[in-house]
Amino acid sequence: MKRSEKEAIIAEVAEKASRAVAIYFADFSKLTVAEETDLRREFRKNGVEYTVVKNTLVRKALEHLTGYDRVFEKLAGPTGVAYTYDDPSAPAKIIKKFSEKAGKFRLKVAVIEKQVYDGSRLGELAGMPTRKEIIASILGSLQSPISGVVGAVNAVGRDIVYLLDAIEKKKAA
Repeated sequence: MKRSEKEAIIAEVAEKASRAVAIYFADFSKLTVAEETDLRREFRKNGVEYTVVKNTLVRKALEHLTGYDRVFEKLAGPTGVAYTYDDPSAPAKIIKKFSEKAGKFRLKVAVIEKQVYDGSRLGELAGMPTRKEIIASILGSLQSPISGVVGAVNAVGRDIVYLLDAIEKKKAA
């Protein structure tokens, strides 16, 4: 590989890493070609960029950025890099699914919002709610008091109708 190609890859990795909300580094060495294809398809479907880059080039790219010092020791052997720009838990869910399914794919390390997590914490990372789930939860919490007010207003109106109906029946009798 020519020096200019290496420099382009280093710049690309650094640019993606600076934009990413989360970066996952995984060992893909035991996957078959078909499993690797399925993995890439699943990542693409969930808006995750996945590439395989030489560890030395990843290390050089991350040296220019802060917060990645603890990642360097984990960059050994074949490494696939998954970048996500929206949902930090999406790659973890996919990696966990493939890890359980094939038993061949494992997380080395993850960096979420400049926090470094060891691969052993994959279960915790995969259990995090997605951004959509968090937004839905917040909206549900906001709508709950409003629906309570609407129910109370409707109950008052209903009680008035029952009262008027009772008065009318009493006068008729």
